[in-house]
Amino acid sequence: MSAIIHNPNPLMTNKGIQTQAIHAGEAPDRNTGASTPNLVMSSTFVVDEEISFSANNLNEDTPFVYTRWSNPTTLQLEQKLAVLEQAEGCTAFASGMAASASVLLKFLSSGDHLVIGNTNYPGTAEMARDTLTRLGISVTPVDTSELDSIRNAILENTRMIWIETPSNPLLRISDIAAIAEIARQQKALLVVDSTFATPIATRPLTLGADLVVHSLTKYIGGHGDAMGGAVCGKQSLLGPLRGEGLIHYGGVISPFNAWLIMRGMATLPIRMRSHQENALAVASFLEGHAKVEKVIYPGLASHPQHELASRQMDNFSGIISFRTANPKRLAGRMMQKLEVVHYAVSLGHHRSLVYLLQTDDLIGSSYRLEGRELDKYRDTAGAGVFRLSVGLEDARDIIADLELVL
Repeated sequence: MSAIIHNPNPLMTNKGIQTQAIHAGEAPDRNTGASTPNLVMSSTFVVDEEISFSANNLNEDTPFVYTRWSNPTTLQLEQKLAVLEQAEGCTAFASGMAASASVLLKFLSSGDHLVIGNTNYPGTAEMARDTLTRLGISVTPVDTSELDSIRNAILENTRMIWIETPSNPLLRISDIAAIAEIARQQKALLVVDSTFATPIATRPLTLGADLVVHSLTKYIGGHGDAMGGAVCGKQSLLGPLRGEGLIHYGGVISPFNAWLIMRGMATLPIRMRSHQENALAVASFLEGHAKVEKVIYPGLASHPQHELASRQMDNFSGIISFRTANPKRLAGRMMQKLEVVHYAVSLGHHRSLVYLLQTDDLIGSSYRLEGRELDKYRDTAGAGVFRLSVGLEDARDIIADLELVL
C-alpha cells in the first residue's frame, strides 16, 4: 500500500499559471498515491455525524453529503478555476446557461433593474428580455463598449451590470475597470461573462468585477465533449449562490463532466497560445482576401478597440467574425466542401468550427435592436457574420480550407 501523500500547497497560489492549470486543486490520492484525480460518481456519502437535512444550513465545514450539494471531483474543478481567476471561490454548474441563470435569478428581484450588453450570448439575451421582464425585473440593453451608454442607462434601482467581453458575435470589448467604477458608485454588482477570454486572457475580478461567469463547455474544457458552467468571485456571494442557484435550481454538473473539464484545463494556457497564434494568421489571411468584406478580431490593428484589448487582455483568444457577400450561399458551400473546419455551432474546441449567424435571425429572436443600435449592428454584420472558432490544427490547413470555399 502506498504511503499517504501530503501536499503542503494544494492550490499552488505561488506558482505560475501553467503550473496552476495542471496542479491547483489536485493532489495525489492519500490512500493509493494515484497521480491523476479520482472520479467520484457517488450521489450520496456516508457520514459519521448528524448533518442538517436542509441545504440552507450548509457551511464551509459541512462534509460531503449529497452530490447536488457538493462532490469531491467537482470541488477540485472549482478550486482549480478559482486559482486561475484569482478568486476566493468558485461554484460549478451543469452549463454556462445554468450558471448565468442562477446569478440573474439569485441576485435580482422584482422591482430591480439590470443593465446588460445589447449583443451577447443569445441564451442570456433572451432570458434577460423574456424571463426577467416577466418576473418584474426591468432590463436595459446597451452597447457596453460605450461607457456613456452605461452611465445613461443607470437608474436608482439598478442592481446589476452584466457585460460580456469580448462579446458574442461582434467581439466588442468592454472596459472592465471603468465599468467596475460605475457599478461601485451605484452599489450594483458587476458580472462579467468571460467565456471568450478565459482566465488566460483576462481576470475580471482583479479589475473590479464582483462575479465572473464561464461556459466551461468552450475553451476551459476545450475538447467539445463535456458541458459545464461556473461562477467565480467572493465567498460572500458564492455561498448564497450555491444554496439557491445551485442546490435549489438544480443545475448540478455531472462529476464525470467536471473530471473531463478539469483534464482539459491542464493544457488551457498552452492551447490559448496556439489558438491566438492560429487566429492571428487566419485573421490576416481573411483581411487580405478579396471576397471578405470585413474581419473582426481583437488582435488586429483594424479592430476599433484594439488598444483596449491590448491593455486588458493577455491573449486575444481564437474567435474571428467575418462578413462576405451572399453569406447564405457561402454557408452552403461550407457545409458541402470544408474538410478541416467543421460547420457547427459552439466554440473554443481543439478543432475549428464555423457557423453563420444571420442578422435578421438574431435581431428578431435575441437582440431586438432598434434605431441607432440596429444601424450599428447592420453596419458591422451586414446580412450576417461567420463566427469562426479557430482550432489547433496547422494554420495553413485552416487557411487552405477557407480558401477552398471562398
